[in-house]
Amino acid sequence: MTEHIHASHPDIVKRLKRADGHLRSVIEMIETGRPCVDIAQQLHAVEKAIQQAKKTLIHDHLEHCLDDAVTQDGSVDRAAIDGFREITRYL
Repeated sequence: MTEHIHASHPDIVKRLKRADGHLRSVIEMIETGRPCVDIAQQLHAVEKAIQQAKKTLIHDHLEHCLDDAVTQDGSVDRAAIDGFREITRYL
């Protein structure tokens, strides 16, 4: 497998690390008996951070990899098109 890095990946990693921190906080809150409304608020933050990371990843893929789907002679890379179909399932 070849390395596949986009300019947005550091931002995505940052968002996922933030979600990881929120999730660890949620686990601690549950274990210490914090109020459900506080826990729900933190779970919402986790959900939004992951959702935004996924959205950024998919949009970046569609923007930057679409150019690679068409070869220099104008033909279409079938595997790339299949990859687009596959990733749109996660939208």
